[in-house]
Amino acid sequence: MNFKKVALASVMGLVLAASAQAADQGHGKVTFTGSIIDAPCSINPDSIDQTVNLGQVSNVALKASGNTGTSVPRNFEIKLENCDTTTLKSVKTTFTGAEGATDGSLGITGTAKGASIILTNGDGEQIKLGEASAAHMLQNGNNTLLFSAYLKGDGASATVTPGDFTAVADFTLAYQ
Repeated sequence: MNFKKVALASVMGLVLAASAQAADQGHGKVTFTGSIIDAPCSINPDSIDQTVNLGQVSNVALKASGNTGTSVPRNFEIKLENCDTTTLKSVKTTFTGAEGATDGSLGITGTAKGASIILTNGDGEQIKLGEASAAHMLQNGNNTLLFSAYLKGDGASATVTPGDFTAVADFTLAYQ
């Protein structure tokens, strides 16, 4: 009889364990990251690490003479939140990264060659790497800084080689 009780207890234990295991119908983890900065505005999380797809650009388009050897500009934004303009009323943006072949451009890496990325402000004026943009006047609350990027051939003597490319530009904000 003792054996039957032990066997019955074992079977009941297995049934309970199986029931407990079946109750987990999915699980996961949420990790929160960020930083606290000394600035009059917060940066929207979507603006901190973003990707701008310049598309599949024809090598023929990049070989065109003059300023026409470019791709179509693609817009991107840096969104600022909860700005307080009590003391600092404007912001300048500086982009840094690996320099390209043309003056102030961003270099590309990968199998594609013979082109660089040009960064511009909302007015279409080039922002050279390492140089601050024109000041953007801030308003209290949320603000959006508008920029564009396009691919430009490295000049008439450059050979444009088809392939994939990437480029990374870091940005720094300076409030005034």
